[in-house]
Amino acid sequence: MVLKTGAAVLAERRGLPTALRSVLGYYADTGVFDYSSLSLKSEIDERTERMLDDVYDRIEDALAEEFGHPVDFSYDTKLILPARLTLGYVYRAARQEADTDPVGDDIATGVPPVEDAALDGESPTLTPREQVVRAEQMTRLSIEALVDGDMRDAINDAEFEDFEVEFGEGDHREPSKRNGERSEPWSPSESDRRRVAEVAQETLQSHLDGLLADLPDSVAEAYQWAVDYSEAHQDRDDHFRELMERAEAGDEEAMEAIRAEYKFADYEEPPATLSADEQALPYSKTQYARVGVIYDGMLDLYRLAGLDIDDDFAKAIVLAIIGAQVWLDDVDDYADDRAEGQLTPVTAEYLLRPDDRAAYYHVVDITEQYLDLAKEYATAADSPLTGVAVEYIYRSGDPSVLPGHR
Repeated sequence: MVLKTGAAVLAERRGLPTALRSVLGYYADTGVFDYSSLSLKSEIDERTERMLDDVYDRIEDALAEEFGHPVDFSYDTKLILPARLTLGYVYRAARQEADTDPVGDDIATGVPPVEDAALDGESPTLTPREQVVRAEQMTRLSIEALVDGDMRDAINDAEFEDFEVEFGEGDHREPSKRNGERSEPWSPSESDRRRVAEVAQETLQSHLDGLLADLPDSVAEAYQWAVDYSEAHQDRDDHFRELMERAEAGDEEAMEAIRAEYKFADYEEPPATLSADEQALPYSKTQYARVGVIYDGMLDLYRLAGLDIDDDFAKAIVLAIIGAQVWLDDVDDYADDRAEGQLTPVTAEYLLRPDDRAAYYHVVDITEQYLDLAKEYATAADSPLTGVAVEYIYRSGDPSVLPGHR
């Protein structure tokens, strides 16, 4: 008890690195101390960054061909965290089974094999090394799928700031004038920025389609099901914006509709991953469709590759990503979302509650419900890396930007 109390005190010291505070905070909450999670996190980050570099190299080649000179490309996305955690989960399990380290210096490439047993809902017997290889292959595939989906959303919303491009050495001519006489530093127009984004996404989609084509139809169908489920929610965006506009004007019927259709909506196709109580959490359906289903589908792909992904681990991932969406993105974007009429759990609470103070406390409470459950499931799944990551999400949030904080 004394150690846990001391850990809780240290976890609140903002002068310490957030990663260390997260390890201490997770221990204070659960009694699980796993400092090795920090080294595993570093290892996973390094290996998945190498996977991302491969993706960006392919995009750079396409951009160089499109614009006529060397290009350095990167894309700012936070969406691959669950893929990183899943790779770490498999590494840890495989190492616990193996006599020697099954994780090699090289990262497996190609398309992961799909076992008939996995397609029939069983878990085939794999050696620790086979588990590692398939996890690495599936993580590569998942990263491409997640980044592709994120790029699609950015292009649909005309948000191109995360597509970062710099010219390398050589001809720095404007793309639109690369066949003319002038040569000058490139100041990209809006159409140039859009074209960079389109080339990047099209290149990624083409490669991803090729990978999926080499897998059984059921794998592509599982992936497409998750995409369609999410897009069905996105298709309701205009309706939710209309409800928000009416609610802003004090329309009580609109507020009741937000409660019934957005905060406590019923599931037409309930996710098997979440229990009945979890499906009844505030905003559970809309946020599962918004972000959770994509990662639920991602974990199904790992299972189809023959990997044993524990149900508790899957719950931890889905609940954590919903909590992170609210706590990190929706909280940070509250002012912009409110001004632009974007309905989120955060803007909804500020419409539904009698004052800013009440709304603030409910946003914090809702977030903690998701993240506390995610930590519980991470502990049950023996995945301290995931538990520490959930703690890191919580300690990275800044609710002080919200009205009613003081």
